[in-house]
Amino acid sequence: MKTLLTSLFLACSLSLSAQSTPVPTVSQGLNGRWSLQVDGKPYLVLGGQAHNSSTWAKTMPQLWDAVHSMSANTLEIPIYWEMIEPQKGQFDYSSIQMLLDQARQHNTRLILLWFATWKNGSNHYMPEWMKRESKRFPNVTGKNGNPIDSPSPHTEEAMKLDAAAFAKVMGYLKEKDPQHTVIMVQVENEPGSWDTVRDYSPKAEKIFSGPVPKELMTDALLQELGGIKKQNGSWKDVFGARADEYFHAWHVAKYIDYVAAAGKDVNPLPLYTNAALRNPLTNPMANEYESGGPTDNVICIYRTAAPHLDFVAPDIYLTGHETVTKILDLYARPDNALMVPEAGYANVKYLYKAIEQGMGFAPFGIDNPDGNPNQENRNAEIAKDYSLLVPLADDLARWAQEGRIHAVVESESHDNQTIDLGDWEAIIKFEAKSGNGRAMTVSLGKDELLLFINDCRFNVQGKGKNAGKAWQYLKVEEGDYKNGSFHADRVLNGDETDWGGPKASNVTKMLHITLVPR
Repeated sequence: MKTLLTSLFLACSLSLSAQSTPVPTVSQGLNGRWSLQVDGKPYLVLGGQAHNSSTWAKTMPQLWDAVHSMSANTLEIPIYWEMIEPQKGQFDYSSIQMLLDQARQHNTRLILLWFATWKNGSNHYMPEWMKRESKRFPNVTGKNGNPIDSPSPHTEEAMKLDAAAFAKVMGYLKEKDPQHTVIMVQVENEPGSWDTVRDYSPKAEKIFSGPVPKELMTDALLQELGGIKKQNGSWKDVFGARADEYFHAWHVAKYIDYVAAAGKDVNPLPLYTNAALRNPLTNPMANEYESGGPTDNVICIYRTAAPHLDFVAPDIYLTGHETVTKILDLYARPDNALMVPEAGYANVKYLYKAIEQGMGFAPFGIDNPDGNPNQENRNAEIAKDYSLLVPLADDLARWAQEGRIHAVVESESHDNQTIDLGDWEAIIKFEAKSGNGRAMTVSLGKDELLLFINDCRFNVQGKGKNAGKAWQYLKVEEGDYKNGSFHADRVLNGDETDWGGPKASNVTKMLHITLVPR
């Protein structure tokens, strides 16, 4: 009898775990803020991205160790066209099933990265049977006729094969993942071309000399792109010095949209593609960065050419406070949701800003296949935040959508920064001058907030109806979130709140603060 009951219990558990849940979506609320919806409620990606060659049985245990060491709730991991379709029309989904099984075992959501026509501007993840036919599936031609290690977006057959394979993958997920362990899929990876602004092959030249597509010939787009509207104008006529780059971005985006549409027709999971960035402060020409991808100056081209992508996303390896905050601002648009799917560890301190403005964040290369001696310390740094944030991630996602979250990050000048809290103004001081200071507030009520701080000090002053009034902390509690509510480990007072307010050194604290005017 005991064996029978155990078997029935296990069967029931497996059945429940495989039940269908609402399809994840990227949606825009009434206040214009975007959110990722998973299981019918806002979801915050507090993730990590695997190295490029980690989707193998032998490397997965180390990867899961990394996921748990940093307390992430989501793993971003590539799947490879060359592995999934080793022979034309013959598909092997074992790597995808391995990820589904292991992610469920580790209670972690997945974002799959489709490495196919483009990976870092090259076609190295195309199947071998395509690589052997370079004339049939050509790369782009440089301006001087030189060959470039980057696929041409004008190769219709390659586009159709990529789309067919992607549709198969999305169909497999629809069948095998009704509980939506996979919450999102990235289509290609950092698409575009290095070492040339566009394809200068005879085929591309003929298209370039033709008219600009009518979808781009709107007053709003021409104004954003700096175009000069002309009747039946060529790319050069309309866009001048930027014509080559805009032409390439349009055709790369159209290619990706064709692939995305094929997958979304089968399984409507959220889809996006990512950008290798340019410096947004200097407006360089495209021969200085990867041309054709969704860089900040062509986001509007991608949003027009690729409607089957839910958003485009920045991979943030550029550093500098002004640069990084500008990138976040540029990608958080009324027509584009912000997510940071890939970032260097030097930019982990911008996690709070990504939460304030967007749907999630993930550093790149969380596992350690090459034996980096600093990897454990790098994951421990982000675990300081993730360990406190993940238990209330659903609430954070909802609060961000409601506009309750505000964040500041220490700049190179180490100057004080302020946060508007209605009738209060928070003053954040970076006294240690470590360069890693950060703070995030969540407004719970007019005099009540949650505070997350690392390497900084928090204080307030009255504003609005409280301007000029004396005040005090009614209560300052330090603790964490458990089972949907804040739990205090201790109440801070005396030296912990006097002398300039609560502070944290190189450790993240969660504080529940109530203020009262006197």
